[in-house]
Amino acid sequence: MDTKELLKHIRRLEIKAKGLTKHIFSGEYHSTFKGTGMAFSEVRDYHLGDDVRTIDWNVTARFNAPHVKVFDEERELNLMLIIDVSGSSDFGSSKKTKKDLALELAAVLSFSALSNNDKVGAIFISNQVEKYIAPEKGKKHALYILREFIKLKPMSKRTDIKQGLKFFRNTQKKRSIAFLISDFIDEDFLEELKMSRKKHDIIAIRLIDEAEREILDMGLVQLYNSETGITTWVNSKSAHFRSAQKEKFTHQEEKLFHDFQKSGIDYTSISTSEDFIKPLIKLFQNR
Repeated sequence: MDTKELLKHIRRLEIKAKGLTKHIFSGEYHSTFKGTGMAFSEVRDYHLGDDVRTIDWNVTARFNAPHVKVFDEERELNLMLIIDVSGSSDFGSSKKTKKDLALELAAVLSFSALSNNDKVGAIFISNQVEKYIAPEKGKKHALYILREFIKLKPMSKRTDIKQGLKFFRNTQKKRSIAFLISDFIDEDFLEELKMSRKKHDIIAIRLIDEAEREILDMGLVQLYNSETGITTWVNSKSAHFRSAQKEKFTHQEEKLFHDFQKSGIDYTSISTSEDFIKPLIKLFQNR
């Protein structure tokens, strides 16, 4: 993708993400992710119904009339996007790959953070940290994250989520909201996830493609594993094979759901063939 196409692509993403943020996600985001506390704002006259515990007795005595302290929510948060960019993210049987879907989610979440004056950062992971972008505020920074995501050419095609989570824990000293976006074709990351969960608010979004759930009858087909480079011939005409694959996928999804629930991690899965708006809003509302 040349520079001109890159800029066009980013502009399209910006327009779509800002539209969704303005009309759908901004309120959901704000109500879902609360600030870290309350900060003193001002003192005003007491109104009937005000909590008497907020009366400022010094000011009340000085003006010989009741006054109360007003507090505002301390809003500034860090939103971190931990995005799996391993080889399997390039898979997609419809118009969209998993990477395309992750990019759209990253755009919407970044602009939701931006509209609430929060910082946003990103960690792109394979079996190593491919790129780290520290959290900052502003439209320019949000667009920089999207641009770097599009331009990124990962050094590795393998997956090791726990390495990304370790890096996240070591770099983010302040409590953060983290969206872990992956297809979770990996093992042994649960303990690291639990450790990260002790300090940070983590939400897992699994990216799936319907061809992984339901293999079509296409006769003898060649399957290519983009992470290992191994090619396998399978007979998709076999009802037994298709049933076994579907059962394997369902088992993996149920295990993930159980593991995340047990670990206190909010979780949803989104398909490359569906509109991500409904599952994302449902995820926010369920919190």
